[in-house]
Amino acid sequence: MRWMMMLTAVAVLAVTSYACGGPASPSGTGTLNLMITDSPYSDAKALLVTFSEVSAHRSESGEGRTNLTFAAGATSRTCDLKKLVDAQDVLGVGTLAEGHYTMVRLVVSSAVLYFDNPSTGAACAPTIPAPAGRRETLTIPSGEVKLNRGFDVAAAGATTILVDFDGERSVVELGNGSYRMTPVIGIVSVQ
Repeated sequence: MRWMMMLTAVAVLAVTSYACGGPASPSGTGTLNLMITDSPYSDAKALLVTFSEVSAHRSESGEGRTNLTFAAGATSRTCDLKKLVDAQDVLGVGTLAEGHYTMVRLVVSSAVLYFDNPSTGAACAPTIPAPAGRRETLTIPSGEVKLNRGFDVAAAGATTILVDFDGERSVVELGNGSYRMTPVIGIVSVQ
């Protein structure tokens, strides 16, 4: 009889858990800091690249993605890759549910080479003033870059990922004098 009551109690708990959305998921949150560095395109004084989206993807099905925010609530972030040689800057920051993530996704919306003058100001900002002189807007066939590398976010902890945007390998001069960018970005470290 006791065994039958325990079996009934376990069944009721299982049905209640399933009816309330399945097994309990982690309730804690942590922080993801996405940093950027570069080995830039060498034939220019500035290479301004604008990111319109940065997101992290969970490994569990149905969890989807979480967009990271840009500084000061901006909808995009522009970085001068020439200023990120041997330096780092923040690309995005987000509060994420604790757990395992499988990918970081970056969307590059525009890129412009400046040949005569360097940019002024910070390496990354919501906007960077265009330097004077000759410039060339790059065609970007696919601005979406998926970085498949697992990482964990712990409750009340911070995870920092450093990505390297390889400007030298990303920019190609075409035979007609125009330029194309196929973003080559890799994860340097996860801490």
